[in-house]
Amino acid sequence: MTNFIPPDVKNFVTWDYLVFAALFLISSGIGVFFAVKDRKKTTSGDFLVGGRQMTCGPVALSLTASFMSAVTVLGTPAEVYRHGSAFILFFIAYTFVIIFTSELFLPVFYRSGITSTYEYLELRFNKPVRIAATLIYIVQTILYTGVVVYAPALALNQVTGFNLWGSVFATGIVCTFYCTLGGLKAVVWTDAFQLVVMLTGFLTVLIQGTLKNGGFTNIWENAGNGSRLTIFDFDLDPLRRHTFWTIAVGGTFTWLGIYGVNQSTIQRCISCKTELHAKLALYLNLVGLWAILVCAVLCGLVMYSHFRSCDPWTAGFISAPDQLMPYFVMIIFSSTPGLPGLFVACAFSGTLSTVAASINALATVTSEDLVKNCFPDLSERVSTWISKGLCIVFGVICTSMAVAASLMGGVVQGACGGLLTGITLAFWVGIGAFVYPAPSSKSLPLHLSTAGCIANNTETVATMMPTVPPIRPHLADTWYSLSYLYYSAVGCLGCIMAGLLISFVTGPNKGEDIKPMLIRPICNVFCFWSHKCKTFWWCGVDQEDNKAFHEEFSNEQLKDLSEKADANNILKNGLNRAVHSHLPGYNPCEKSYTNPSVERESHF
Repeated sequence: MTNFIPPDVKNFVTWDYLVFAALFLISSGIGVFFAVKDRKKTTSGDFLVGGRQMTCGPVALSLTASFMSAVTVLGTPAEVYRHGSAFILFFIAYTFVIIFTSELFLPVFYRSGITSTYEYLELRFNKPVRIAATLIYIVQTILYTGVVVYAPALALNQVTGFNLWGSVFATGIVCTFYCTLGGLKAVVWTDAFQLVVMLTGFLTVLIQGTLKNGGFTNIWENAGNGSRLTIFDFDLDPLRRHTFWTIAVGGTFTWLGIYGVNQSTIQRCISCKTELHAKLALYLNLVGLWAILVCAVLCGLVMYSHFRSCDPWTAGFISAPDQLMPYFVMIIFSSTPGLPGLFVACAFSGTLSTVAASINALATVTSEDLVKNCFPDLSERVSTWISKGLCIVFGVICTSMAVAASLMGGVVQGACGGLLTGITLAFWVGIGAFVYPAPSSKSLPLHLSTAGCIANNTETVATMMPTVPPIRPHLADTWYSLSYLYYSAVGCLGCIMAGLLISFVTGPNKGEDIKPMLIRPICNVFCFWSHKCKTFWWCGVDQEDNKAFHEEFSNEQLKDLSEKADANNILKNGLNRAVHSHLPGYNPCEKSYTNPSVERESHF
């Protein structure tokens, strides 16, 4: 076997910087375009939710781009390279998540006419729960955004020589610029453009990598010989990193938190002009998630085929697994100036879309949940300017958080009690896993060879000395070794169980006291054929979609009922058992709901 000599990886050249700069210029230009186009629209609704008149296409592209950050572009191929193709099973988790979001969560948020998802918590429970959830979301999003900006910039800097702090500050400045100027419309359309860049970058790497490694058949054969094609592992052990169950079940819980109740997702869904458009956006987004997932997994297999005899990480050519992808790109495009810049633009497209969505969402929840609660009589013009100011503030904070990330080592009574319990459990297992990493027997990294590498003659082999194994507490090999995909499940189930127990102790709510539009039991998806099952699982709450109600009354009776029922009483007391044609915002022509808050905003 011919020994593999690590190539002289060159730094960026002028063409690479020009391609990368084009990404930032076009993104900024989109913000300027919408700022000029919508300059006469001065309501906060226009700025924060696009006037609630968006269509499904751009929203779908935006959702896909925002939740496929640079962490995905760099991390997923490296995950497949090290652990195999089981990651492709996330298509199951994505499917369940989109179905649950579109059929359970979205109808509740959309029909209630809210702008912040945490407004629902006040409607369903009370204001302290809403404020607590808002503050937790703000802190979590700022921390996450800082890591999303810094981590890929560091990986790219160490391999390509791309300026670290220049890219960090450029990302923060550009995102803040177009978020502040153009609002949600600029974020959505910029995300759509950035998704095209991401897919183009992935496909370019796939095509060039396949050609460099003897074609797809050869790559597939090498991946099979290296045990990278083993996908289905039905081991029930929750401590194993990736099995069918950890990905399908744990992955569903993880992504449901990202999609089902995340402000960034719901905000773009409720910006759609009808509920039908919002649902279509989610299902089209599912196709986008599948496409990105397939591209990332295939890139991991191509990368393994290229490095199968000389793993650059084990050999010490790079210092971390997230540098594998940029290192690979710099090798295969070493003689093609501009294409490494395209890949970096691909990675930073994920960063820009994620950061912009986060800034917009942070400004929205702060404006709706905190500012308007303290100053309820603000005019629409003042609210809009406050929202723009908040975009600037959070842009600065998120960029500062990226700087702070460089100093880190790693990356109602029942409702309140459940919230605290879920957060405590999730943090407990997460921090424990960080301090005491799971043993390799559970994470199961696959074999990586350095047999084809030429050893560095300046290195000396250390004398093997007996070492004393570190002392590990009992929880280190049990609770702390839980698969990372179960963290969200632990937090969610802990929250639910604690909330139920406290509710039973303090006294549960009566079903007839709960507004039907605030409830959407899971039986609506799985027991849609059985009215008896739905009645049971609705726990005494008037069913919003009781079709039998339509059959019990003639058209004249329904007309009389609609004349007698006051719209305000329908909203307040849930007297209409969800005859769709009588609920606020229902459009019988489109057989879908329009935003009930559009008319309300037009009166301000």
